[in-house]
Amino acid sequence: MGKTLSESSQPERLIRVSANYIRNRKLTEEEERTIERIAAEQAADDDSNIDYSDIPPLTEEEIARVMRARDVRRKVPISVRLDREVVDWLKSKGQGHLTRINDILLNLMEAERAAGSRQHSE
Repeated sequence: MGKTLSESSQPERLIRVSANYIRNRKLTEEEERTIERIAAEQAADDDSNIDYSDIPPLTEEEIARVMRARDVRRKVPISVRLDREVVDWLKSKGQGHLTRINDILLNLMEAERAAGSRQHSE
C-alpha cells in the first residue's frame, strides 16, 4: 500500500506570472508605505534598519578568496603572449582568466608602489 501525503505536506503549486503582470500589478497600501519608507531611508543614507542577522560572517578562508572589487575604469585592449602553463594555471582557477591577469598585475603594481613609498619615507 502506497504512502499518502497529508494535506499539510502537499507541495504548493507554483504560480507563473509575467513581467508585465508584476510591473502593472496594483500595490497594496502596506506595500506602498513600505516602499516609501525604504526610499526615504535610502535618500537619507540611513541603513540602520537593515537586518543583517541572517547573513553569516565571512570566514578567514572566504575573506582570503575574495577578489578585488574593480574600479570602473576604461581598460586598454592589448595583445600579449603568455607561456602555455601560465594560461593553463589561470584557466584552472575558473572563469575570468583574462580579468585575473589584470588583477595580478594591479596587485603587483600597488605592492611595488607601496614598497617604493616606504623606501622614500625611510
